[in-house]
Amino acid sequence: MRKPLISGNWKMNHNHFEAIQFVQKLAYLVGKEDFAQVDVSIHPPFTDIRSVQTVIDADKFEFILGAQHCHWEDKGAFTGEVSPVFLAKLGVRYVICGHSERRELFGETDEMVNRKVQAIIRHGMTPIMCCGETLAEREAGETESKVLGQVRAGLAGLSADQIGAMVIAYEPIWAIGTGKNATAEDAQTVCAAIRTAIVELAGEAAATEIRIQYGGSVKAGTIAELMAGPDVDGALVGGASLDPDEFARIVKLGV
Repeated sequence: MRKPLISGNWKMNHNHFEAIQFVQKLAYLVGKEDFAQVDVSIHPPFTDIRSVQTVIDADKFEFILGAQHCHWEDKGAFTGEVSPVFLAKLGVRYVICGHSERRELFGETDEMVNRKVQAIIRHGMTPIMCCGETLAEREAGETESKVLGQVRAGLAGLSADQIGAMVIAYEPIWAIGTGKNATAEDAQTVCAAIRTAIVELAGEAAATEIRIQYGGSVKAGTIAELMAGPDVDGALVGGASLDPDEFARIVKLGV
């Protein structure tokens, strides 16, 4: 299994000036000894990507550039959307797709997520495919059926090698931006179920290689316990990734 992956999703925060300052400060806080044990991806808004890429390349920082979203078509009449081709040309390596906010607020379906996953892979980038249940689904005992349904739909048509190279993020919708966390036991249970589903879909090798993150109000005080289990391979961090000091602590504790 590869190194854990800690991903900072800035959502709609930080203009490009703030983004440059953030990356420079984070670089002072996260050392080579940390990168030896964990990969760190940063997912700024689209308007910041070129600025962040320039800083990372110029100063030879070890952060991995990511994006928050893309369309599944390479080009066309899709006003306001961003092509995966554009992201690949900017050196983006990870693209979040199927985030709960995109599903819940913008109506993204499992089919749309699957098309995005395939487009991201087609252009040499790695999808971070999100899945998760609502509070009502959790309380009705439907967590596993909802999450695994999203996983199977999102991975449809992919080869075992493609699946093994991906990242899946379990991010319960009820924990996003609420300050509530799944317990470490809950996170481990669902991530283990996802890995078992990958065995069934793509085989043992793919299930070993794929990285499964937990996301949802992740903080420095909770990251070590969340990642203590064998099936949680990293974290998709939202609000806490906006503070370089807090995000650096998460990186250091999430090994």
